[in-house]
This record gives sequence, C-alpha cells and structure tokens, in this order.
Amino acid sequence: MLVLKITNARELVSAKLGRFLEALTPDALDEKTVEDILLKELIKNLAAEGLKGEVAAVHGLDLEEKRLVLGDGLQVRRHETF
Repeated sequence: MLVLKITNARELVSAKLGRFLEALTPDALDEKTVEDILLKELIKNLAAEGLKGEVAAVHGLDLEEKRLVLGDGLQVRRHETF
C-alpha cells in the first residue's frame, strides 16, 4: 500500500488560478481539487503500464514523519478501481 500526502495544494491552485481566485477558495476545496486531478492522472498512467489496482482519496488520515495518524471521521472520499 502506498500513501501520498500533498502538502502544496494551496500554492498549486494559486499558481494555476491566480492569487485573487485562490483567496476565495477554501483550503479543503484546494486539496480535493488537486487530489481529484492527481487520481485521474495516476490511474491513467498506471493503467497504461499494465498495472491493476485500487486508489482512494481518504479524509481523516494523516502522515506525520513515520506514523499514520487517524483522525475523527475517517472516510473514503473517492475510490477508483483501475
């Protein structure tokens, strides 16, 4: 199992949309948008290499140094099979 934590979603959205629109966008929306784009591209690339599996965007799970931290309300926000 792989875990990927995106730490610069807000900066990425700012670079793509501009500072004004970024200021109007909540951080949670930035993260979801970047995760959704990443999942789409990840699935496309892995499937092109012949890999099969599942990928999910999970809310309430965090990676801190070498530990996985479970928060309240752990839920799978998006799940895809490829």
